[in-house]
Amino acid sequence: MSDIKKHSSENPVIQLEKHLPSESLNLIRIIGELAAEEKVGLYLVGGAVRDLLLGRANFDLDLVVEGDAPKLAILVAQKTRGKVLIHRRFGTAKLRSGGQTIDLATARSESYARPGALPTVRPGSIKDDLKRRDFTINAMAIHLNPDSFGKLVDPFAGKRDLKSKLIRILHGKSFIDDATRMLRAIRYEQRFGFHIEKSTELLLRQHLSMLDTISGDRIRHELELILKEESPEKPLGRAGELGLLDKVHPSLKGNGWLKDKFQQARSIAHPTPLALYFALLTYPLSQGKAEDFVARLKMPGLTARAIRDTLHLKSKLPSLAGPELSPSAVYRLLQDYSPTSILACAIASDSALVQQRLHLYLDKWRHVKTSLDGLALQHMGIPQGPQLGQVLRLLHEAKLDGRVNTREQEIDLVQLWLAQEP
Repeated sequence: MSDIKKHSSENPVIQLEKHLPSESLNLIRIIGELAAEEKVGLYLVGGAVRDLLLGRANFDLDLVVEGDAPKLAILVAQKTRGKVLIHRRFGTAKLRSGGQTIDLATARSESYARPGALPTVRPGSIKDDLKRRDFTINAMAIHLNPDSFGKLVDPFAGKRDLKSKLIRILHGKSFIDDATRMLRAIRYEQRFGFHIEKSTELLLRQHLSMLDTISGDRIRHELELILKEESPEKPLGRAGELGLLDKVHPSLKGNGWLKDKFQQARSIAHPTPLALYFALLTYPLSQGKAEDFVARLKMPGLTARAIRDTLHLKSKLPSLAGPELSPSAVYRLLQDYSPTSILACAIASDSALVQQRLHLYLDKWRHVKTSLDGLALQHMGIPQGPQLGQVLRLLHEAKLDGRVNTREQEIDLVQLWLAQEP
């Protein structure tokens, strides 16, 4: 990790020039010049500011305009021969110019009609816009207008908290307004090696019940972001300590078993699919509790299938431990399961023999194909229908078990079968 105190003390202009590609920096200066002509304020906000002050590169650039962001984006596109996608209803625009993509949004304030509801927004100032952020370290902005380029806007002392390595909410109702901030707090804490500030942690523990006000798909989105972290077992372990996992689902555990299995998953599959992480996270659950989890978080089809397949296959794993089990028998047992679920069980199983067979299926046996296909078998005199399908299956099993290896051997075996028919 970078030396936070060193980088935080540097001028933001130096950080912009040091960590942004020249094309991005040039485009930002052009946007700033046009903003000045339009007499509107322009600011870099959010994670890019935080990461710049930490000495980290972040090319996900979000700009806030104290004025009409779509209008400014159109002017920039015209000047740079870029393209712009406007969302007038939300006051936002996505600008593409010279291979660069930058999001622009109109500065806004927000209020919450009830806990857990999406906010009601209206145009506002940059300070209004920063006030609606989750944590102090994410509530900073950098001026981009030419006359104040690089000046830091830090109304909540976010730079101080960066130096102190603290995750701090902006006000006492933060977790009540949006309880997903609890999951984001542990994600940032573990990503940067920070600590949740004491009063923030106290409020988090006090307001755990507010997670019940959040829709399942929003909770799933936050879990997906956690699983995209470099070591997701760390925030999940912290979530377990704080009682957050218990609120997501009472049976979830962020323990040492999960840490070990996640690390194994990364060593096998990189980048690690989210569905694999979810399958391992829910592996200790019963099928009924896993169904509750899938329904609560409104899991998309492929992930839901991976979870269900994993738990169903988990109940069949003892069948894979038989010492005389042939490759074709393993194939028959596994062929209807998703590869993700098979890999999850291979990682989770405690049996070396079961692990070996699962990996052999994934790496070798599921790819085995016969040289003869249905058309070739018809030319040999086998008519279309159930018999053709049966011969194809038996031939495939013979290939899996090593009883035939070449096309000629396959032909000889089929002819033998035909000769034995009454």
